[in-house]
Amino acid sequence: MPQDHRPAKSIRVLLAEDQGMMRGALALLLGLEPDIEVVAQVGRGDEIVDAALLARPEVALLDIELPGRSGLDAAGDLRDEVPDCRVLILTTFGRPGYLRRAMEAGAAGFLVKDGPVEELAEAVRKALRGETVIDPALAAAALSAGPNPLTARERDALGASVDGATIADIAGVLHLSESTVRNYLSSAIGKTGTRNRMEAVREARRQGWL
Repeated sequence: MPQDHRPAKSIRVLLAEDQGMMRGALALLLGLEPDIEVVAQVGRGDEIVDAALLARPEVALLDIELPGRSGLDAAGDLRDEVPDCRVLILTTFGRPGYLRRAMEAGAAGFLVKDGPVEELAEAVRKALRGETVIDPALAAAALSAGPNPLTARERDALGASVDGATIADIAGVLHLSESTVRNYLSSAIGKTGTRNRMEAVREARRQGWL
């Protein structure tokens, strides 16, 4: 009698999670499902596309907070580079702004990590069938929160503001003039209702806009 009772064709899954213990636990639990096979694991966002091109997963489970590149940005990369791969965002941060960004990047679903593994496995199956899977409470919160008020350039300017970067530093990174950077930051501060750019960064992150 064969030891492996998997069906003839398992769902091929890529897992991107920067915490090694969490990544290993998720891979182990998903691997116990008879119809799911974790074919690739990465700990950095900038490794996702290369791993997907090599392993050819059908579903990718991506954390948001990853070194190198966020899972939200990587979702857009996968849509362009590996269009047959469905993306599920799996995160600790159930923020409405993140959900909207995930959907804009072409993700098939958005789930928080505190759910049971059975729900995650079923979400993988639904994603492969072409369904959209979203945490109901988060979907309701996203609808009430409204769209992200920040433009892409305002998000770039705020994102480059961390770690004490000067206006000149930000201008150099974004290849913009210092006056343009100041304008973007001023606009972002106004839209977030804060007093300075560091407060704006914190508020944008809290809302999931950044």
